[in-house]
Amino acid sequence: MALSATTTLTADVQRVTEVFVNEDFLRQTSEHVGGRLESVAVDGDTAGAFSTTVVRTLPTTRLPEIARKFVGEELKVTQVEKWEAPAADGSRTTHISLKVAGAPLDVAAVQRLVPEGGSTRVDLEGNVSSSVPFLGGKIAEAAEPMVGKALNIQSQQAQAWLDGH
Repeated sequence: MALSATTTLTADVQRVTEVFVNEDFLRQTSEHVGGRLESVAVDGDTAGAFSTTVVRTLPTTRLPEIARKFVGEELKVTQVEKWEAPAADGSRTTHISLKVAGAPLDVAAVQRLVPEGGSTRVDLEGNVSSSVPFLGGKIAEAAEPMVGKALNIQSQQAQAWLDGH
């Protein structure tokens, strides 16, 4: 299933980058949806190419009952981001991979941070897939709106964070 989302944040690309990898911001965003931030690791300087690994535990209360029976009360989600160095125009590209422990679900996405005056347009394109034979498409189809909503929540929370910090 395809993911696609666009939003604009009122800060420059470097500031948005710093927010997206800030441990306090990631903790607040995780708690906003009833989850817990387990760990954050940033490898490299955010001014250039770097990577992050974020591990969260999230509740399954919003999943369909049949899915909750399969995965339990909570999910451990590992998000790995590989950030490219800023391009000549200041834009950034991030390759995002999400893995859900105990669930046959994979998310691969590309996020672009594009400068627009003093703001940043955040474009996200990706795919949700499942390796389960015959049912994989249905699993991915059920998960896609949840993943899309989670990514939109991150952007909404980022704007609130920018406004308050």
